[in-house]
Amino acid sequence: MIYSEKEENKDKLQESINYLENKGFENIKADLDGYEKPKSYLKKSTNEFIAPDIVAERAGIKHYFEVGLKSEQKKLLKSKWRFLEVLSRMKEHRFKIITYHGHFRFTNELLKDLNLDKKLIRI
Repeated sequence: MIYSEKEENKDKLQESINYLENKGFENIKADLDGYEKPKSYLKKSTNEFIAPDIVAERAGIKHYFEVGLKSEQKKLLKSKWRFLEVLSRMKEHRFKIITYHGHFRFTNELLKDLNLDKKLIRI
């Protein structure tokens, strides 16, 4: 999800965090009240900050989670997901995408465009 869309989709973000807590994830970081904010990275070409929607740990392995929702800014979303995929591979972390009913097709098409083979978490 793009930063500008986080405010209107706080309920989806909270629902995703509840799902992860039920699955045994710990040290959850998200851009919501009551949670520590995840580390953000500066994209120098556009001077925009990129941060994963949710960062959590399970069994000592860090996981980056993105909430895949329909967006008008596909290019920005694609660059964010590509960056997080590369970052997670470099640091031997995991990158996963959570999607909701009605957003599955959009999310799948973006992943296909990026040539990423991800099994989506459906909520």
